[in-house]
Amino acid sequence: MTRAPIAVLAVLGAVACSRAPKPGEPLRDLAAAERAQFDSGRVVFDSVFTPEKGLGPLFNANGCKECHEDPVAGGTGDEVERHAAAFHADAVGRKCDELVGQGGFVFQNHVTPALHTALGIDSEPIPAAATAVARRTIPEIFGFGLLDAVPDSEILAYADPDDRNHDGISGRPNRFFDGRVGRFGRKALVPTLREFNDGAFSAEQGITTPAVPTEETVAGTPVPAGTDPAPDPELSDHQAELATMFVRLLAPIAPLKLSGEARQGSEVFTKIGCAQCHRPVLTTGNSPIAALRYQQVAAYTDLLLHDMGPDLGDICLALATPTEFRTEPLMGLRLKAQFLHDGRAKTPEQAIDLHAGEGARARDRFLALSSADRAALVAFLKTL
Repeated sequence: MTRAPIAVLAVLGAVACSRAPKPGEPLRDLAAAERAQFDSGRVVFDSVFTPEKGLGPLFNANGCKECHEDPVAGGTGDEVERHAAAFHADAVGRKCDELVGQGGFVFQNHVTPALHTALGIDSEPIPAAATAVARRTIPEIFGFGLLDAVPDSEILAYADPDDRNHDGISGRPNRFFDGRVGRFGRKALVPTLREFNDGAFSAEQGITTPAVPTEETVAGTPVPAGTDPAPDPELSDHQAELATMFVRLLAPIAPLKLSGEARQGSEVFTKIGCAQCHRPVLTTGNSPIAALRYQQVAAYTDLLLHDMGPDLGDICLALATPTEFRTEPLMGLRLKAQFLHDGRAKTPEQAIDLHAGEGARARDRFLALSSADRAALVAFLKTL
């Protein structure tokens, strides 16, 4: 049996042998000023917004913590969002329209009372031009600062868009609209953590910032006068940066100590090919924050797009076709109650079974395992 990479077991072992942060705690060994920023950022993250403080008029949640709440601030939530886009493919090529001019690609589930009175709607309508509507569950954001610190060069080193090594895996990077390498979001669109957070303030809460200073439209139409009482920007650049520092400094979920069965499962994980996409270890680059600098993180992702087959497909996004998704990080998996981008899988086994496209070979090898090896692999996943 192929042994799990020594580096992987070393990272897991180092965590197990030291006092690992609990969920919601910051990275270890922060400077005093960094810890102060983390604590101040938590206040912004925990804030509950009202229309008078900038909420809406379109929104999905009234604060960051309303979605990212389980088991603590930074975790997941039970909300399900609607995303939509239009994908067109013909002999000339493929084109993705994120419907930005019509309110997309996030279509909010809630409106403020003032907007309801003005337009008589309870949620943002999805335009007829959409070719697909996607469901999106809430991701955990523990360890996102470490993912932000991984150099583009490491992500690109794992890309093999033409499958030149003929292993059936052809991961490729998504790129933001200006060409930068993306990494955040289920389609790996957003390049940096600060942009990811600024976008969330706008798209999820209707909170404007200096980076995103204008309100979302209602399916392309500006919000009616009088429905947005708070002056823009509704959050200062300093407050937005503090919120980002809170997320940046959140520690990843520490893996549990491996039992004998789980150690066997880690070897099976590598043997059947799961690690070809769910790369066990990423290494961060240089950073002004020592706790983020040149760190190995057991992320179990390559941050690349992979084709997952038509049954899982929904919307396109920038370079990502409807069937392409970023490899989901597995760190913190044991805290999840649902899996995949839309939550359709309720167990890790169901999630594996739904892998198709580039994941089909690993799925078929999993299904061909003995019951003991399948149980061992699941036991390993439940330590992450």
